[in-house]
Amino acid sequence: MLLGLTTALVATVCFGFGAVSQARGARAAPRADRVRAGLVAALLRSWQFVLGTVLDILGFVLSIVALRSLPLFLVQAVTSSSLAVTALAAVWLLGARLRRGDVAGIVAVVVGLSLLALGSGEEGREHAPAVFHWGLFATAVAILLATLVLVRRDGTAAAAGLGLLAGMGFGITSLAVRVLDASGLTAVFTDPAAYALALGGLGGYLAYALALQRGTVTAATAAGTVAETFGPALVGVVALGDSARPGFVWCALAGFAMAVGGTFLLSRFGELEGESAELSAPHQGAEARGGRRGRARPGSPDGSAVRR
Repeated sequence: MLLGLTTALVATVCFGFGAVSQARGARAAPRADRVRAGLVAALLRSWQFVLGTVLDILGFVLSIVALRSLPLFLVQAVTSSSLAVTALAAVWLLGARLRRGDVAGIVAVVVGLSLLALGSGEEGREHAPAVFHWGLFATAVAILLATLVLVRRDGTAAAAGLGLLAGMGFGITSLAVRVLDASGLTAVFTDPAAYALALGGLGGYLAYALALQRGTVTAATAAGTVAETFGPALVGVVALGDSARPGFVWCALAGFAMAVGGTFLLSRFGELEGESAELSAPHQGAEARGGRRGRARPGSPDGSAVRR
């Protein structure tokens, strides 16, 4: 359990720093109104987006170890709490400022994860019926198709919808890692869960990048947190037999609620990236505003900091 918890925490750090780098890189790319090769090329030309992607991949590899040795509700709560790391990273790298709600969110995440680790029991089953594997694959395909449809929409609702799809995609990858038959190379390539893992990751990655271009980080991340955290955790308990330590159910539930609640408080944190520019932009010309695009408010399509 110690190895799994350690890798989950390191993965969270990777996800947290990756989010800051990836968000800035996505906003530097031209806005896309449909999925095309040019979008991927534009994102890959941004070293910030590439760095964020590398950190995401490293975090995912580390999370695989955690997912194979810890209950899903513990791993999902830990990795989703990467927004606490994102908040601290933005303070350090972007010069953002923490508000009272942000500090409360970070404290809630830390206390919640501590209670959750204390109350977590052994992981449940690593195997599931074939219908479960095929269900994961079908869901991953549906997520990818829904992303291709929703990409034509704009605004906060579209950002939230794409964020929700991203969370579902990442949740599918977690479930697929948990039940994947890794007994041999042939078993991996004939397991629908392996393709669900690939499509879920691709769909989630694509949906999140598009969500960042359409609305605030708040809208994209809050919706994604719900799907990515609650969905796999519930499936893990109901279908795979994950459970809390005997007599510590209250501790696990309280910790889960606090960790997710703290993440929700921090889901609006991306909007603080443009705070310093926001305060000065109304008093400066377009040229001065243009020079602050590196700290753009996520909801601003043109990269400038604009109060809403």
